[in-house]
Amino acid sequence: CHSALIMTGVGLVYMFNLIVGTGALTMPKAFATAGWLVSLVLLVFLGFMSFVTTTFVVEAMAAANAQLRWKRMENHQEEEDDDSSTASDSDVLVQDNYERAEKRPILSVQRRGSLNLFEITDRVEMGQMACMFFNKVGVNLFYFCIIIYLYGDLAIYAAAVPFSLMQVTCSATGNESCGVEADTKHNDTDPCWGPLRRVDAYRIYLAVFTLLLGPFTFFDVQKTKYLQILTSLMRWVAFAIMIVLALVRIGHGHREGHPPLADLSGVRNLFGVCVYSFMCQHSLPSLITPVSSKRHLTRLVFLDYVLILSFYGLLCFTAIFCFRGDSLMDMYTLNFARCDVVSVAAVRFFLGLFPVFTISTNFPIIAVTLRNNWKTLFHREGGTYPWVVDRVVFPTITLLPPVLVAFCTHDLESLVGITGAYAGTGIQYVIPAFLVYHCRKDTQLTLGYGTVNKHRSPFRHTFWVGFVLLWAFSCFFFVTANIVLSETKV
Repeated sequence: CHSALIMTGVGLVYMFNLIVGTGALTMPKAFATAGWLVSLVLLVFLGFMSFVTTTFVVEAMAAANAQLRWKRMENHQEEEDDDSSTASDSDVLVQDNYERAEKRPILSVQRRGSLNLFEITDRVEMGQMACMFFNKVGVNLFYFCIIIYLYGDLAIYAAAVPFSLMQVTCSATGNESCGVEADTKHNDTDPCWGPLRRVDAYRIYLAVFTLLLGPFTFFDVQKTKYLQILTSLMRWVAFAIMIVLALVRIGHGHREGHPPLADLSGVRNLFGVCVYSFMCQHSLPSLITPVSSKRHLTRLVFLDYVLILSFYGLLCFTAIFCFRGDSLMDMYTLNFARCDVVSVAAVRFFLGLFPVFTISTNFPIIAVTLRNNWKTLFHREGGTYPWVVDRVVFPTITLLPPVLVAFCTHDLESLVGITGAYAGTGIQYVIPAFLVYHCRKDTQLTLGYGTVNKHRSPFRHTFWVGFVLLWAFSCFFFVTANIVLSETKV
């Protein structure tokens, strides 16, 4: 019981760590722009909607495990009936893949009934679930959505690193030796080093970033455990320092922010940023499958969302009351590159360059994931790609678009907002809703109408599936209309 509790706690920490990432750094500015009351209401509601679809994905994972286990039981029964003493190569491969499940006698599985069928023991990724429950068009749309989201991710990362380096180094030279000044609003055409403008410095950093990390796209990259631990530790140290410093400034009477109650013009970006900041659905299989005790999985996920909401609220409210709305940077860390905020130079540079360290470790992994998704999308049964296509074309179409987007703009709030509002809506709302709807139908057809999924969502009524889809499409149209109207006014 004690070890199960520890494993559950580890699972909670990992999920917290997965959700709270780069999106959180762009949230304070979006909060200040939209107004604190509107932001709070939208944050809580989007957190709730994300929790609903997370339970949908968990239910679909359990249904996928049940179907795989049922097929294994049928295959085992056929083998017993045939009484064959030899196994083909494919049978051996299946047996190896599911060795742990096959160790348990089939009789005991049947005795326990459907309760054991729905145990989440095999890691079934979202792509595999899409192949199990969707038709060919649905599978292609799923991969299209994932690819667009990963492109957005890479564009955000490719812009965030050079932008942070430009802000820190351009402000640390010349007259502003102490960092980003409180009342200084820089343009891209402002000088950085001698004749070089700030935008030139940004593009030089982008070129160096691409040359250093781009080649990893052409190879396979594995995320090491120690690298993950190091980046996680840095992230929490940075977040803790920012929250404490903001609270200290407010406590000492240096409160600069007077955020409005509501400003609907900022809702579009806030929506995208919040959706992006709650994104975890595509990584749930890797996260939940290793958790040994899944008895109270829904409660664990709910507790995680409450903690994440509390953390986001604390981070954003301390930010919007500590700093003026117009002085909040796209990357919140850069607000602490000021002497009047942080007197210790080492802390200023650590916070200013914090996105550089953490994002640089994630960029190659996401790039390789995107490249592999492209390969899967175009893969044909039994076919192989020519060397040039496999090793040159796919990595190039993975790397080039996000770098070009980053070359054209470093508006991180808009990049995060658009990625979250479009691809994020698809991954967080549309795909989980269709997955749970189709997995329920397939489970009833395969296992019978009386079968109960032990990991079924608390939101089991079909109304919730319809509500999630209606909300997703409403958001899609709202964001699109808002962008069109904004461009028309300009």
